[in-house]
Amino acid sequence: MRPNFENTAIAFELKSDSQLERAYFLFKMISMEPLVRIGAAVTNIAIKAHLPVEGLIRATVFDHFCGGVSEKDCLPIIDNMYGNGVYSILDYSAEGKEVDNQFDFAMEKTLDILDFVKEKDAMPFAVFKPTGFGRFKIFEKVTAGSELTENEKGEWDRIVNRFERVCKKAHDLDVALLIDAEESWMQDAADDLVLDMMRKYNKEKAIVFNTFQMYRWDRMDYIKKLYKLAVDEGFKIGAKVVRGAYMEKENDRAEDKGYETPICANKSLTDENFNASLDYMMEHLDKFVIFSGTHNEQSSLRLIDLMDKYGLPSNDERVWFGQLFGMSDHITYNLAASGYNSVKYLPYGPVRDVMPYLIRRAEENTSVAGQTSRELALITKERKRRKLAD
Repeated sequence: MRPNFENTAIAFELKSDSQLERAYFLFKMISMEPLVRIGAAVTNIAIKAHLPVEGLIRATVFDHFCGGVSEKDCLPIIDNMYGNGVYSILDYSAEGKEVDNQFDFAMEKTLDILDFVKEKDAMPFAVFKPTGFGRFKIFEKVTAGSELTENEKGEWDRIVNRFERVCKKAHDLDVALLIDAEESWMQDAADDLVLDMMRKYNKEKAIVFNTFQMYRWDRMDYIKKLYKLAVDEGFKIGAKVVRGAYMEKENDRAEDKGYETPICANKSLTDENFNASLDYMMEHLDKFVIFSGTHNEQSSLRLIDLMDKYGLPSNDERVWFGQLFGMSDHITYNLAASGYNSVKYLPYGPVRDVMPYLIRRAEENTSVAGQTSRELALITKERKRRKLAD
């Protein structure tokens, strides 16, 4: 059954009337770009000054976009979503760490989550971010081919070891592991490291997944090169495809340093690139397992059409659809209702530590054309439907 993304009864079934009103209020606020900029700045100041704002943040933006402060905190949401056919990915979203003991903590947290995930059918994936396991500057130097100092060599060895420990445990537990993508000027080092993990742990099935940001015009060539390696060397490719999250930063740096931007010239070229990646990977499904991370309805429908073209059942284990918690429920829940493998990224962590993530979500919603207005239109439609049903 083809999903109907206009079905708001299915999309918002798990939201109470008060939660729906909160979502309406939040997206109204997010639609006002100056308000988001001011709010982000004020929130940062308040958090740094240790002002008592965490309760307000927790009751509003945090509870809408995050699952809770701990794994246990997230369980009721995970169970509720699974009851409606939607899987969860727990994403420990504390950011901005810089020292070894914090990177070790992030690694231990990921190892714990792997154990947690193994026990829950509702959670088919674990996830981590490369710079959660090591300093950005080290990834940047390795990407640039710069010579590392002796201390930095030791630091890089520890990063490699953290990747190794987590990927090995994921393999031993048979749990798929998504590794996020970041800025282009550090990404080559992460790509090479993830490729080494795929060679080692993806021989029988896709355990380790890399993330490809398709707003980069070079990613299709990289995916094709990866496929050739997989064929020649005998491993599977876990491929999470997204449009990308650092566009302004990428373009600004390219202009500042005088090199060609790695970002596609416009959104339509990004859309074409994203869709081309789906076409290519579906054509070569002998080596790929696809995780399509998008809030774009047309790309989701395109992937469904490709599944139909190749005669795949809706729940084929090689194709997954993912959206962020608190956004695009009309896609997630209607996909699940039609039997597709549908997943919510569920960020969690201490309110103070998760604030950079929340601010980025708000800023993204103001910058992505049509995202906030689409959310508001669907929420408004559901509010009216409920009033008429009373």
